[in-house]
Amino acid sequence: MMPMSEIFGIAAASAVLVAVIAWIGDRRRFRRKLLDDVGFMPWTPIFFFALLAAVVLLGITAKAWLAS
Repeated sequence: MMPMSEIFGIAAASAVLVAVIAWIGDRRRFRRKLLDDVGFMPWTPIFFFALLAAVVLLGITAKAWLAS
């Protein structure tokens, strides 16, 4: 079985990946050439919550890693 610090580390890395993808999507949406093509994904809230999750999970991972 994997230690909890590794599980939280993998979850944090996944949240960072989602945040990067959402950031790229948000940037593409703001730089679009056809202003009527808005899309349906709420990239800004996805980025915010993914980044928040990544920071919290990285903090938990660091605390668990330093405790061991």
